[in-house]
Amino acid sequence: MRRAAVAVAAGAMAVSLAACGSAKESGGSKTESSGSAAGKGDNIKVGLLLPENKTARYEKFDRPLIEKKIKELTNGKATIQYNNARQDANLQAQQVDTMITNKVDVLILDAVDAKAIQNSVKKATDAGIKVVAYDRLAEGPISGYTSFDNEEVGKTQGNALLKALGDKATKASKIVMINGSVTDPNAAQFKKGAHSVLDSKVTIAKEYDTKEWSPDNANSEMEAAISAVGKNNIAGVYSANDGMAGGIITALNAAGVKVPVTGQDAELAGVQRIVTGDQYMSVYKPYAPEADAAAEMAVALAQGKSLDSIAKDKVNSASEKDIPSVLVPVTSLTQANIKDTVVKDGIYTVDEICTAKYKAACDKIGLK
Repeated sequence: MRRAAVAVAAGAMAVSLAACGSAKESGGSKTESSGSAAGKGDNIKVGLLLPENKTARYEKFDRPLIEKKIKELTNGKATIQYNNARQDANLQAQQVDTMITNKVDVLILDAVDAKAIQNSVKKATDAGIKVVAYDRLAEGPISGYTSFDNEEVGKTQGNALLKALGDKATKASKIVMINGSVTDPNAAQFKKGAHSVLDSKVTIAKEYDTKEWSPDNANSEMEAAISAVGKNNIAGVYSANDGMAGGIITALNAAGVKVPVTGQDAELAGVQRIVTGDQYMSVYKPYAPEADAAAEMAVALAQGKSLDSIAKDKVNSASEKDIPSVLVPVTSLTQANIKDTVVKDGIYTVDEICTAKYKAACDKIGLK
């Protein structure tokens, strides 16, 4: 495990992280430049493709943050073309084709299916359009990548679950794992990180990979797990994100089961479940530095500039090596640090979290 310094240039923020999984540290970053882009000014055309709208973060945080930063970096002159694939890989491939037809200068892409999008990435690159992979590492000739240290996310979730279990964290304790979609490479890294923490401490009684990260599917999986393991035999649940945690907790409540449940993304509903104690934790991922890095890389590539001053790390995908990258660290979010994370960073106000329904629970934990 090595530590790598990650610079997010516009935010002047230096962070350190464990380079895990496919992340490889090496000296320098490969220079990206384009003859057709060389000398371009601020009048650039940026394509932005996000994967789905069931998870609240994409429309509430990622899109506005990326668009705002691109405008700042180009003095308001950049044109941004946006589409959301609504969890449809075929639709996203069509959206890439549209971006190529519209002759964008650079594309920021958060893939629905990281493998299926490979041909589209190659088509864009062949058309002279650089592609920045956002949040999920798409296959194909990617020019830059920004995300979080995904194995560290899984480890953070696993360690939090063990902490919640306390002296119940033994091999006799049965855990249900409800992971993300197999089409998302991040899900495999979350899963790997969580297993590295949990496998030697507890017993994984049932495990599922959840199609499309669907809360409804997670609800059905939890119902099946309760039936298979027994409602009195489940010590805790690993949920890969907050949306699925909502479906899982609905199933647990219906069965009269109260156990620690993990999450990820610090969605408002997830934070409110943490306030009430229905969900033990979430993983807070600060979207601003990730969004800023994507915008900085996209603008630099569109203008024919190097990524050397932006991307200090390297990652490998199954199809590409040494992709210039910015990886952002994460924080375990519990009742104890809501005020010091999502409130302090302006993600939510106390009033947004502590609506009338949650006011008593907020008062109880001192969130005012």
